[in-house]
Amino acid sequence: MRSVPLAAVVTSPLIRCRQTLELALPEATPTVEEGLVECDYGAWQGQPLRKLAKDPLWPVVQQHPSAVVFPDGEAMAGMASRAIEAVRRWDARITAEHGPEAIWLACSHGDVIKSIVADALGIHLDLFQRIVADPGSVTGIRYTPVRPFLLRLNDTGGDLTGLVVPRRSRRRRGRPAESDAAVGGGAGTVSAGAGGAATGGPPAGAGTGASGVATGDPAANGAGGAATGRPAANGAGGLSTGGPAAGGVGGLSTGGPAAGGVGGAGGQKR
Repeated sequence: MRSVPLAAVVTSPLIRCRQTLELALPEATPTVEEGLVECDYGAWQGQPLRKLAKDPLWPVVQQHPSAVVFPDGEAMAGMASRAIEAVRRWDARITAEHGPEAIWLACSHGDVIKSIVADALGIHLDLFQRIVADPGSVTGIRYTPVRPFLLRLNDTGGDLTGLVVPRRSRRRRGRPAESDAAVGGGAGTVSAGAGGAATGGPPAGAGTGASGVATGDPAANGAGGAATGRPAANGAGGLSTGGPAAGGVGGLSTGGPAAGGVGGAGGQKR
């Protein structure tokens, strides 16, 4: 993450996320975002998984999470709703302040990141258990006026410099990110637009919450998104995802595509 210029770094209030950022980005001054906090698992918090697997609610969590309300805790649908709202709000804010090429990072938790990715892919929350968000992973999402683009998913060691828009090909600030997908898949992405990267914190211990959107905790991942430039074809306008010869827009945690998820989480505007 140190090779990626971040317009903002936001984090879940839980200690693991903040400790993760202290290690990953020691010079950053994260802003706490309550909307990125781990799901409130209520009476399930701190319980061994082998015990929870015998609970009648377990198969519902696995197959129909949108119907789950944890005893003395939060509904999974409620967790997804407030996390998605937080990432999109931050992405819009970063885009307005820094332009669609800005990249931001959100550090949150596994289920939070998975719900943000499900929203970016346009799939129902009941399918989000098919998504994986490993500890320390980065997920990049680029948000545009029409649709998000998932640029990275569960990246645990890749070079993130490709999320940065080359200065020579940056588009004029103030121009909105384009929302069209490249026909045929495009010529590849080189950069990210306003958006954010997310990674999660370390695994949650008994009685503690999980953390991390820019790097995923055992159950956490980065929300947010990375933005990329348009396709390098015929000067065609394109998606805000960059081709070898195209300028990228977007970003993880704000504005355009994000590298991260969280938002980012978090959304690119990573």
